[in-house]
Amino acid sequence: MHQVTESTLHMPAEWEKHEATWIGWPHNTTDWPGKFAPIPWVYAEIARKIVPGESLRILVNNSRHERKARQTLKAAGADLSQIEFFHIPTYRGWTRDFGPIFVRRVSSETGQHELAIARFRFNAWAKYPDWQWDDAVPERIAEKLGYPLIAARAGQQDFVLEGGSIDVNGQGDLLTTEECLLDNSIQPRNPQLQKAEIEAALRQFLGAKRIIWLGRGIAGDDTHGHVDDLCRFVNPYTVVLCQEDDPRDDNYRPLQENRERLEGVRLADGSKLQVVSLPMPSPLYFKGQRLPASYANFYIANAAVLVPTFNDPRDRVALGILSELFQDRPVVGIHAVDLVWGLGTLHCLTQQQPRAA
Repeated sequence: MHQVTESTLHMPAEWEKHEATWIGWPHNTTDWPGKFAPIPWVYAEIARKIVPGESLRILVNNSRHERKARQTLKAAGADLSQIEFFHIPTYRGWTRDFGPIFVRRVSSETGQHELAIARFRFNAWAKYPDWQWDDAVPERIAEKLGYPLIAARAGQQDFVLEGGSIDVNGQGDLLTTEECLLDNSIQPRNPQLQKAEIEAALRQFLGAKRIIWLGRGIAGDDTHGHVDDLCRFVNPYTVVLCQEDDPRDDNYRPLQENRERLEGVRLADGSKLQVVSLPMPSPLYFKGQRLPASYANFYIANAAVLVPTFNDPRDRVALGILSELFQDRPVVGIHAVDLVWGLGTLHCLTQQQPRAA
């Protein structure tokens, strides 16, 4: 593990050029109880849209798991020449949250920009007992790639952080929620830490200069407030923020309160934050459970912006808004009605690896 001092690390924005995207091939049927069969095919469609622009690096548990993934990807027409498999076992496939968070730094030896992995810890959203394999993934990947691994600590303790709980613009601004990072009762990540200590760790290991705190996340989100279902940067000065127009809906008040928080926000460089409304799909339920369906859970790949869709009239509206904001690459809808039964969609299962410079 490498030591780091404040401001030497920098997390690039998701829209900056990637070397690769990481996913974990699905295998845990309890994540989609009674509905697992279509899930590998959704992953294959995601892969098919990513590989024209970058490599896809897939975590698999063993050779048998890899063979099944290859068969599905080949049948779906994905370009296997752009896909690499890494035999690193996982419990679940939500790579955004336990996968490596890549940061840039200036090498002390060469003076050149290099990639490193900020080694945050993972405790399965403080919900599940099986997390040890997933927690080990960043270390395993750093070893395989030969990248420096930097232990993210706050004071004397390791810092627990999921990738879906933050979003950055690459200019020193970071979005997160109080419900997720400051909760010490329902799903505690860092119960011994105060807000100032959490902010210090975000500055030190992600290069955050300005931390924008939202309040609560959306209904149905079992991560207890991940920002990637709620509000996302789409360029250095603009975010999309989910909006619910029905006052009777559980999301109406929290989303209104978050909008009020963003009014007048100034970014690290002093410019005013621009806020664009993104609709919410109609409430989606399966077996009586509200699901965290959100258009904000899109993923920005080199070749396309992949957006979850839900067989909803608002799909077209959301795709249109995002197409106006991302004019340098196509915006593509990915059917996510089956996927969201696992309580996550496109952003939750992907993790970008930026180019070194």
